[in-house]
Amino acid sequence: MPPLALRTLQVTRVHGASRALADDELVVEEPLAIRVDGETLAVTMRTPGNDRELALGFLFAEGVIASIDDVSAIAHCGRTGDEGRGNTLEVTPSPGARLRLPEAAMHRGTLTTSACGVCGRRSIDDLLARCGPVKSVGEPAPGVLRAALDALRETQRLFARTGGCHGAALVTFGGEHVATFEDVGRHNAVDKLVGSRLLARGLPLDRHVLAVSGRTSFEIVQKAAVAGIPVVAGISAASSLAVEVARRAGITLVGFARGDSCVVYAGDERLRLEER
Repeated sequence: MPPLALRTLQVTRVHGASRALADDELVVEEPLAIRVDGETLAVTMRTPGNDRELALGFLFAEGVIASIDDVSAIAHCGRTGDEGRGNTLEVTPSPGARLRLPEAAMHRGTLTTSACGVCGRRSIDDLLARCGPVKSVGEPAPGVLRAALDALRETQRLFARTGGCHGAALVTFGGEHVATFEDVGRHNAVDKLVGSRLLARGLPLDRHVLAVSGRTSFEIVQKAAVAGIPVVAGISAASSLAVEVARRAGITLVGFARGDSCVVYAGDERLRLEER
């Protein structure tokens, strides 16, 4: 199991009128530049660790690569020991691969992503044209939402230590935990998760549930749609655009999933309630 990306700093703890110095563990946040064939395509702030999965999931969500077969190598740039070596990742396309680089990135050198807040109905139309409606194989078992949120809570090692990062967990329709990834950015956590399934050649995820911490916004549902995930459950609310994407893409979107209660924003016909 890889070491956690933690940094210990001295802080002042205040209790009423008293204060005391103490050491506190913080989650690490650093930039990652993703380069494709020598050109910087995007820079994202992330928690170091699982950078390969993050880059692959990001490129897949943005439609740059269609599968792991489009990539021949992926590695950090620079020499071992160089300062900042771990913050640049070079993705080498496979011979003959035709990467789908967005026109904006080709002109500006950086990609405006779905996580940047530049989105709307045209983005939804483009998304649906690229991946089509999401369909599931079978149906979720009763209690699978509880299992997904329990798995997320129980496997967030960084959050347990710092309280300062997001998580994304994947479980099967039967409630079996597949993987959990954490990051300071909720969209990065999902990219790491999807990237890990790309490496395992496990796509599409048409019999899985994605559980996410915090609110569920457009980019989370967009990434789920591209990966073919039919059910997305968050512990907080969903945004209006996330609901619109879910309804048009055929995704079951659940918010405020806690215990045996939740709010179903889209696709309630896919869910079977727990028997009492």
